[in-house]
Amino acid sequence: MEPKIVIFTTPTCVFCRKAKEYFQSKRLRFKEVDVSRDPAAAQDMVRRSGQMGVPVILINNHVVVGFDVAKIERLLALH
Repeated sequence: MEPKIVIFTTPTCVFCRKAKEYFQSKRLRFKEVDVSRDPAAAQDMVRRSGQMGVPVILINNHVVVGFDVAKIERLLALH
């Protein structure tokens, strides 16, 4: 079963772009949420992660703050 991946991003975020490229290279689908355009999503991101910075990545509702490849791969290995 494919993991459910959500990436909270902003248009100017370099690490957001790296995260998206990483998931694309693994042929994994993800939903991108631009928190600069969606205040409700920004509040949801802060509520879930305690962080205001992006990227915040959800993998099956597990929070990854930043582009932490080791943690991302650990969570992906669970599926």
